[in-house]
Amino acid sequence: MSTIRVSGLRVRHRRTVALDTVDLDLGLGVHGLLGPNGAGKTSLIRVLATVARPDAGRVEILGEDVGEARRRGTVRARLGYLPQEFGYYPGFTVREFVAYVAWLKEMPVAGTPAAVERAVERVGLGDRIDAKVKTLSGGMIRRVGIAQAIVNDPDVLLLDEPTAGLDPEQRVEFRALLRELGSTATVIVSTHLVEDVAAACTEVTLLDAARVAYRGTPVSLTGLGEGKDGVGDNPIERGYTAALRAHRADRTPREATR
Repeated sequence: MSTIRVSGLRVRHRRTVALDTVDLDLGLGVHGLLGPNGAGKTSLIRVLATVARPDAGRVEILGEDVGEARRRGTVRARLGYLPQEFGYYPGFTVREFVAYVAWLKEMPVAGTPAAVERAVERVGLGDRIDAKVKTLSGGMIRRVGIAQAIVNDPDVLLLDEPTAGLDPEQRVEFRALLRELGSTATVIVSTHLVEDVAAACTEVTLLDAARVAYRGTPVSLTGLGEGKDGVGDNPIERGYTAALRAHRADRTPREATR
């Protein structure tokens, strides 16, 4: 069953078209969002998080049309969102910051302390829960960002470059967490790390030049790169390159110069 439906989505930043007639239909699972810089990944995530408004098109999340102001509040309570750069109060402890986000999401007061501890434990920061955020490393702060995004056990989880700053061991642990979360929620992970998609995602959407260039499974994307020369150290990276090339070859001269 679909939890996110996007039709004819168009987003413009001044003279630049960030998203152009994008259609998506997503359900439970972990969905990887790939694409080169400037492809429109962050613009899409921001629209789905209801922090940015599209110029055209329709977005339904959990059966609610987020184009209607009265529906957005309902959806936000069931969302988790980690932007590329998230603001925090450095003087807060990890516990205080995640609890503050829980309050913003209007979580029940009685259950908040346990929910905060569980979220922090899930990202591997249980031993630092009472440390000031300003004393943490960049990778740890990123994990605090993931904790605040999952504290309300969201039905839709939107993560923009979540593994930035994580070391290889932490990324492996994070992939396992994604697979766990994807069993009960719709998780969208925007990343430039193709190997994270191969390891954790059930479906891949590739954006290029503001449009959907490819949709399929990591296995099918890998298949595009098998037996082919191209940019990339492994088949899925070569498949990513092949999908981009095919999309660009299909664009008309007029589209290519827009």
